[in-house]
Amino acid sequence: MKHASEVILKLPIQTELGVFRASYSEAGLAALDFPDKDARYETPELSARVPKSISAWHEITRAALSSILTGHAPKRLPPFDLSAGTEFQQHVWKALQEIAFGETRTYAEIANLINNPRAVRAVGGACGANPIPVLIPCHRVLASKNKLGGFSGGLNWKRILLECEGRQTWGALRDG
Repeated sequence: MKHASEVILKLPIQTELGVFRASYSEAGLAALDFPDKDARYETPELSARVPKSISAWHEITRAALSSILTGHAPKRLPPFDLSAGTEFQQHVWKALQEIAFGETRTYAEIANLINNPRAVRAVGGACGANPIPVLIPCHRVLASKNKLGGFSGGLNWKRILLECEGRQTWGALRDG
C-alpha cells in the first residue's frame, strides 16, 4: 500500500499560459508545478488506466486552475494531500486557503492568524514551500508596505496571478 504523500501519477494541464503539471497521490492533489518553457509534455488521454478518483480530481484541478487564470474564483477544489509538509507549514497553508479571491494579506497578518506573530520569516518560508501554488494562494501574500516579496514561481508569475484576480494597483505594489 502506498503512503498518502507518495505521488502515483503526474498529469499535464494545458493553459493559455503554458502547461502546468499536477501530481496526485492516493489522498489527492499533492503538487502543482508552473509551466517549464523547456519541457515537452505529452497529454495522455485519461483512460481506464487512470484511477477514477484521480481522473475526477484532475478535472476539478483543471477547472479550478482555468477559473483562476481567467479571473474567476474556482467553484470547487480537489482534495489536497499536504502530508509532506511540517505541522507549521500545514497551519500556514490552511491560513492561505482562507484568503478570498482577489484579496491579499501580509506575511505578518498570516503569522498573526496562526497565533505565532513572531514567525513572519517562517511564514515566508512556508509560502515558498507550498506544493500547490495558485490553488493554495501563496501569491496573495505580500511583504510589508505592499511589496511583492518573493514567490516560488518567480515574481512575474506572482504579478500575473494577482492581475488575474483583479489586483491592478501596481502603483502600490512594488518589488521587494
